[in-house]
Amino acid sequence: MSIKPIKTIFIGTPDFAVSSLKALIKDNNYDILAVVTQPDKKIGRKHVLTYSPVKKQAQQHNIPILQPSNISEIKQRLKEYQPDVIIVVAYAQKIPQDILNIPRYGIFNVHGSLLPKYRGAACIQKPLLNGDKKTGVTIMKMDNGLDTGNILTQKEIPLTKQDTASSILDKLAEIGARTLPLAIKDYIQGKLELTPQDDSLAIYVTTLKKEDGKIDWEKSAEKIERMVRALNPWPGAYSYIKYPRDKKTIIKILETNSKALNINQYQAGTLFTNDQNILGIQCGSNALEIKKIQPEAKLPMSGQEFLQGYIQLIGKLLE
Repeated sequence: MSIKPIKTIFIGTPDFAVSSLKALIKDNNYDILAVVTQPDKKIGRKHVLTYSPVKKQAQQHNIPILQPSNISEIKQRLKEYQPDVIIVVAYAQKIPQDILNIPRYGIFNVHGSLLPKYRGAACIQKPLLNGDKKTGVTIMKMDNGLDTGNILTQKEIPLTKQDTASSILDKLAEIGARTLPLAIKDYIQGKLELTPQDDSLAIYVTTLKKEDGKIDWEKSAEKIERMVRALNPWPGAYSYIKYPRDKKTIIKILETNSKALNINQYQAGTLFTNDQNILGIQCGSNALEIKKIQPEAKLPMSGQEFLQGYIQLIGKLLE
């Protein structure tokens, strides 16, 4: 049966949220009353005032835009819209209970993991770090907890040895956008029910910090390889080397061969090459073949290019 357009407010900020907003705009079942996004920020050395990706998308469709520093500031404005639903995708701000109570059918969130596993901010990276075989998207009805709301639907995808946090983010954004409009419509029509999460299975993951990218070369090659992929593009996997003249400089490991090298003859962290002329780094167990690397203040380069320009570093220790 047909339904009246669902009066919707969309809340989100980064590129990950744009896919879902686009899907709702294209779907005639939804009437987007307003978009809420983070305030504009001054970016870079020139302090260029920059809009969020969600704001840019809303502007293209002449949707009213609200940009409070704290969402509680616009509680009355949200009430005046009398929304049927509010959709939240990557807003990075807690939604208080008095706002959760505003929409007729509730507030729904697109979350980038298979809840209750990986509640919290680093939900994209943790499945890769932990060597999981799958991840996915959860659409849940929000409550006052951290990603604790009842589940409306979930879609899973396999994880491959080629996946990075960047590639997974893109895949999950697309799947979330494809799943969201129909799931909300089916819920409103009574075709889809909510399922409580099993709190005993919950795993919480905190926000990543820059220092989380520092590589511990005593770990196994397998764990470090997963780390390189999981922290791409941010915060990135990095180490330090004393070069030139014993000056401590940063060196980023951008890409490795997914298969570890069965080499265990050097001190952990040692740069080496072999008779196949590959660039390797010894780990606590086995070694990694480096496919892409970036010395400080230089452009990214292949392992072969590194050997041509930095052969004097072979045998040195990353720390």
